[in-house]
Amino acid sequence: MMLIAPIKTEKAVGKIEFENALTFRVKLEATKASVKKDVETLFNVKVASVRTLIVAKGEKHAVVKLMKEFKADDVATKLKMIA
Repeated sequence: MMLIAPIKTEKAVGKIEFENALTFRVKLEATKASVKKDVETLFNVKVASVRTLIVAKGEKHAVVKLMKEFKADDVATKLKMIA
């Protein structure tokens, strides 16, 4: 399991609404393929793309864009990120 926690910042919530994408804090050794597999298995969705970045705090973040037929806000509601 490479996912640590969902990120609930204002910018991350904006990505849910406008880009159909979720943002997670992940382990430093996480790869795009491992993040994709974890998200697809945990939330029963299909992932279109994964972008990773290491932020100034030394944490690794992954922005996971879902396929059009799946809604990021449904997943975010399950995670209690949005009401």
